[in-house]
Amino acid sequence: MVSNTDMGFLAVTLAIFKLRKQKKKRTRRWSKEWFKLRSRFNHENLLNVLRDTEPEDYKNFLRMDQEGFETLLELVRPKIEKQDTIMRKAIPASQRLSVTLRYLASGMDLEDLKFMCAIAPQTLEGIIMETSDAIIETLKNNIQVCMYLFYF
Repeated sequence: MVSNTDMGFLAVTLAIFKLRKQKKKRTRRWSKEWFKLRSRFNHENLLNVLRDTEPEDYKNFLRMDQEGFETLLELVRPKIEKQDTIMRKAIPASQRLSVTLRYLASGMDLEDLKFMCAIAPQTLEGIIMETSDAIIETLKNNIQVCMYLFYF
């Protein structure tokens, strides 16, 4: 048989637990506000200026000149281009390719790269994987693989 003291203790414990659970609820948001201003804060604006004024810096940034970038973009565009939806605009193929090339050229981690391109790290991971696969698939006949055997 349960005493009144035990019932009272149980009621107080449940009330405290319920209050704690309510405090932990957070409003969930779809995206950070500055990610929504991607067109203003991304590296594409910098690339456009570098392309027109400082071609050597453009080449250093992507490890590729403008002509090579445009050629590669035309080859992989059909595989990496996405359609806009009612919910949001798609990230353009040129930005998908340039962020992938920057990632490969710099070795930055995704948390640092997100500030340069205004894209969430989870999205960046998908873009980089998808674009890398598209590059490999498109250029597979032009890639020569050398296998070396190492004996220890």
